[in-house]
Amino acid sequence: MKTYQETLDWMFSKLPMYQREGKAAYKPGMGSMLNLDTYLGRPHKSFKSVHVAGTNGKGSTSHMIASVLQSAGYKVGLYTSPHLLDFRELIKINGELIGKKDVIKFITQHQNYFQLKRTSFFEMTVGMAFSYFKSAKVDYAVIEVGLGGRLDGTNVITPVLSVITNIGLDHIEFLGTSRPQIAIEKAGIIKPSIPVVIGEKDEETQFVFEKIAKLNSAPLYFAESLHMEWETDLKGGYQVKNLHTALTALNHLSDKKIDNKSIKQGFKNVISNTGIQGRWQFISEKPKILLDIGHNKEGISLIVEQLQNLTFNNLHIVLGFVKGKNVNELISLFPEKASIYLSTPKIQRGYPLEILKADLKDSKRKINYFDTVVESFQYANSKVYKNDLVLVCGSTFVVAEILSFLKDEKL
Repeated sequence: MKTYQETLDWMFSKLPMYQREGKAAYKPGMGSMLNLDTYLGRPHKSFKSVHVAGTNGKGSTSHMIASVLQSAGYKVGLYTSPHLLDFRELIKINGELIGKKDVIKFITQHQNYFQLKRTSFFEMTVGMAFSYFKSAKVDYAVIEVGLGGRLDGTNVITPVLSVITNIGLDHIEFLGTSRPQIAIEKAGIIKPSIPVVIGEKDEETQFVFEKIAKLNSAPLYFAESLHMEWETDLKGGYQVKNLHTALTALNHLSDKKIDNKSIKQGFKNVISNTGIQGRWQFISEKPKILLDIGHNKEGISLIVEQLQNLTFNNLHIVLGFVKGKNVNELISLFPEKASIYLSTPKIQRGYPLEILKADLKDSKRKINYFDTVVESFQYANSKVYKNDLVLVCGSTFVVAEILSFLKDEKL
């Protein structure tokens, strides 16, 4: 590979990518990732790791934990997915993106292996992250699960702590059609004798975690309410749950350098320390324009609940979904008077516009349909007054398209 763009083009075109293609690119089983891990020399053995799974909040929780570890003076790797604007967002050390030269070098060095073994895009990025963290000699790496847990490519690691934020009905085509079934898949990251923190305690899934933790002799802790006030620069009332989870996790890391001072600094500086985007992110005040990657029933319900704390006149919602979503159910969660601007994100997994129209033909909501996310956003903005609110959500890819559009507009 000669250039970074050529490297990206090859990765995105040659390697099966679930985020883009969906089920066709999904590779069940750990065999391929275990072989890649062995081929790369098991790089994750060189650093301590914290493994974070869950239906919602795992990205925010991962960033919170990484920020606190960074504030405690550690060199911290962070692997999350998917990215919003730049592929390199997946792999960071102390908030700095992996270098373009490092991406080129890794792909060039192992390209033949990836082609021969038909390594998936996700497996390749996991291998890249672990190898990069090893070469940079990080102290800790916070690793976010991609999908599920038990069969996820990240599950080759043996962390010092496992975290499962919550369980919701998402990715049911892979993980199961009930919350207990999905909990079993998420609980697959629980390792023998390794402590595990569960972010939300509920009767429907509690027994699953208790049973699997007991089978693994893994100390089990459920997140508790905060006993003191903690502030975070991540806005949105739903972040309180993630704070509970992150704090409980940090308290069970058994690391003397993680004290109240580093926790306070880490929580207050998550955005500046890690560069996280797309969580209750305001990009304009008059009118208010709000971006959030909430994309399932639980996530959107939390967004709608939080909207009640905002003051605005009219609500305009720019939406798009990926295939497999119950769009009638999701749209029914929004206030009835809201104006909805619906389109399809530019990926193979995007929910096709014609099917959206057919599925929503009986909806009583005020829905405007557009060919592209950017067109729907532009139209929504042409209809707003300075005291209105524009909400962009429904998919990570919808938020990514808007951020990319706004970035190009400023150039």
